[in-house]
Amino acid sequence: MLAAIEAAQGAICLETYIYSPDSLGEKFREALIRARNRGVRVRVLYDALGSMSLPSSFWEPLRKAGGEVRQFNPLVLNRFGVHDHRKMLICDERVAFIGGFNIALEYDGDGISSGWRDLGLKLEGPLAGQLRNAFNEMFERADFEHTGLKRFKDYKAKKAVIAPHEQVLLSGPGRGRSPIKHALRRDLARAQNVQIIVAYFLPTWRIRRSILRVAQRGGRVQMILAGKSDVLLSQLAGQSLYRRFLRAGVEIHEYAPQILHAKLIVIDDVVYVGSSNLDQRSLNINYELMVRFENKEMAEEAREVFYSTLKHCRNITFEGWIKSRGLWRRLKQRWAYFLLVRIDPLIARWRWRTVPD
Repeated sequence: MLAAIEAAQGAICLETYIYSPDSLGEKFREALIRARNRGVRVRVLYDALGSMSLPSSFWEPLRKAGGEVRQFNPLVLNRFGVHDHRKMLICDERVAFIGGFNIALEYDGDGISSGWRDLGLKLEGPLAGQLRNAFNEMFERADFEHTGLKRFKDYKAKKAVIAPHEQVLLSGPGRGRSPIKHALRRDLARAQNVQIIVAYFLPTWRIRRSILRVAQRGGRVQMILAGKSDVLLSQLAGQSLYRRFLRAGVEIHEYAPQILHAKLIVIDDVVYVGSSNLDQRSLNINYELMVRFENKEMAEEAREVFYSTLKHCRNITFEGWIKSRGLWRRLKQRWAYFLLVRIDPLIARWRWRTVPD
């Protein structure tokens, strides 16, 4: 990413959920300033909640150089629940980076001996231009302050940009069908071989049922989930679903060395890479980005990533899981499930409906 920023000649677009004011954040800022000083248009969009630790003064050197920086959804109590969880960097509409990683030191490492385990993808060609268009739309609507509530609520955040073997899937809050959920259910409906790596696993009822049906009809489903998590509540809620998935024949493995933050889904010859987890917030509330590739060779490469990650996991068996869960742990898991599946979406919907004109 830093090399692409240094090589850029026309325009740079950086969108992230977390941007930390640490040594890595400073390194990216200095690279962006150098790009601006050689005449490159530089725009940065970061989520206000995800980047709460970032002081407003951090970006002054870039702004003085002529760079444009915006917060997504500046923190206001009654619209606190809607966030931009997307992560991408686009340089000159030629090269783009997507994935789960934010700009923070915890993402700098191999994910085994140091740093969180994450995954990204470098793209070249027409997709970079499509991602630039998606960035432009979010950048223009970053502050949530528009003429009239209807204009914002009718914003088409949920859409798919379709090429012959690739799709940019964009989702967000509000009414309308989510392209990410729709594509996943369609692919799972006929799947025989599924591999999933996600940091936060709490899928909607329909996606949960679609995954279970793959295993129930004799297909293979393998999942790598977080053994260590930065969000314990999410981990507990996801674990409340293990019993049913294990009983159906789904293989569950927990990543052991470091915190897991990657998002990768392989369904037969289809690959999904991007920012979205398989949880309620990613699938129903946050703004998310996934790219769907229909490519056999890429699916094989993605499975190599899956199996290399699997070497560092512990296998969860049905019998072992049942024995390991005491009453207190079961209660914590059920309470976490209730909070994230019932309460959090309810609050987010209320806040969405009360976005001020």
